[in-house]
Amino acid sequence: MSYQILIVDDETMITSLLSEHLKDCGYRTLIANSSKEAMKELQKQPDLILLDINMPDVDGLEFCRNIRNHIQCPILFLTARITEQDKVNGLQFGGDDYITKPFSLKEVTARITAHLRRDERSRNRASILTTPDGLIVNLSEHRVFYENREIPFSKKEFELLEYLLTYRGQIFDREHIYEAVWGWDAEGDSHVVKEHIRKIRGKLREVTGREYIETVWGVGYRWEN
Repeated sequence: MSYQILIVDDETMITSLLSEHLKDCGYRTLIANSSKEAMKELQKQPDLILLDINMPDVDGLEFCRNIRNHIQCPILFLTARITEQDKVNGLQFGGDDYITKPFSLKEVTARITAHLRRDERSRNRASILTTPDGLIVNLSEHRVFYENREIPFSKKEFELLEYLLTYRGQIFDREHIYEAVWGWDAEGDSHVVKEHIRKIRGKLREVTGREYIETVWGVGYRWEN
């Protein structure tokens, strides 16, 4: 089995170096140079994450805390912080290991191999959808989170949200959405879509302060990011 490693570090030299080395070792790699990029890559369900702590937008500790309940794979911190308390913080935030910079490629490879060998959690990994700003949609549990705060949705609201997010950027009219989410033989009409989207928008806006679903007048709706 070829494991997939997500490398998250704002220093492109480090991500490139690690990626090339791990490919030579037989791994597949994903690269992210910010937490926003990392959120996108999470949907590819990496088997292990190498995560830098000192990043400019959302630091690695906060990023780890936000995703830990939804990502079961091992997370190994990469950082120049070397105090005992730093290591404790990293583990308390959900990390599985702590590798200090500068590190040897041999050490990194050995730690990755050890964690993948002992960890079988990937077999039961939750399927998720994410947005760059940190919205996490857990498809396995039908739950939505933003910065560790759960946003409650009804069954149909969740299914509608999941459909638009899965096909983000595509425009769908109400009739198409109604047939896709409610089923072609459902009793009712497509006007219910408008009301459900209104409720979804309100719940998302209240927690995130953002608008995710765009109305394309005369055409339909689409998920923007």
